[in-house]
Amino acid sequence: MIHPHTYIHPNAKLAPNVKVDPFSVIHQNVEIGEGTWIGSNVTIMEGARIGKNCRIFPGAVIAAIPQDLKFDGESTTVEIGDNTTIREFVTINRGSKDRWTTKVGNNCLIMAYSHIAHDCLIGNNCIMSNNTQVAGHVVVGDFAIIGGMCAIHQFVAIGQHTFISGGSLVSKDVPPYIKAGRTPLSYAGVNSIGLKRRGFSLDSINQILDIYRIIFNKGMNTSQALNFIEEEITATDERDEIVTFIRESGRGIIKKFTKGSLDDE
Repeated sequence: MIHPHTYIHPNAKLAPNVKVDPFSVIHQNVEIGEGTWIGSNVTIMEGARIGKNCRIFPGAVIAAIPQDLKFDGESTTVEIGDNTTIREFVTINRGSKDRWTTKVGNNCLIMAYSHIAHDCLIGNNCIMSNNTQVAGHVVVGDFAIIGGMCAIHQFVAIGQHTFISGGSLVSKDVPPYIKAGRTPLSYAGVNSIGLKRRGFSLDSINQILDIYRIIFNKGMNTSQALNFIEEEITATDERDEIVTFIRESGRGIIKKFTKGSLDDE
């Protein structure tokens, strides 16, 4: 299962049925779970923790040190969950002293040429399309789908079950359960199709629609809208997730698209 034209540090821990193709390099302090395939010309550096049944395609570099001048050599990790696919030439940097780790969850697909910087936390079942560029300290919720050629600003939070259109510049937080698109990046409706596919009931989807109508269409500021939602909308997991996400937003959330923006010029 291990091709003779590879280098694996003696201290690396590989499960018995890990397959490693030729010309890959695996450094010390690396752990790789059973059933994982490492393609050719992959570099897995110190601090990588890779789960079971992952697939890592040629040219990927996992757990290189952060591209951060504040990094001072601290011992940090990259953690990749089970059943995750990392396509060609993806780079995932290990954490810094902020979070001490960079995480990619289970069942994710990280497409070719994407970059995930230090201290990012990527949830389960996420898809990052080709050439997605994620700066440091970003948090992405479960089941988020990010279109190709997106650039995500450091410290941004992206909620669960979101869909972000390709080519977007993401500089504000994107609340859960919505679609985001246009320039500047704006609210583009609830991700109803994605929610239906994942088993959300029609009642739950309609409640989410009602919540975002209040936030974006009722002429209230954000604080007024959240207070109104808590008073008038029945408490559910989805309602509480939306309200908590927006209240805790560090960069502020995206807005509703209005005429006169760059998209219309």
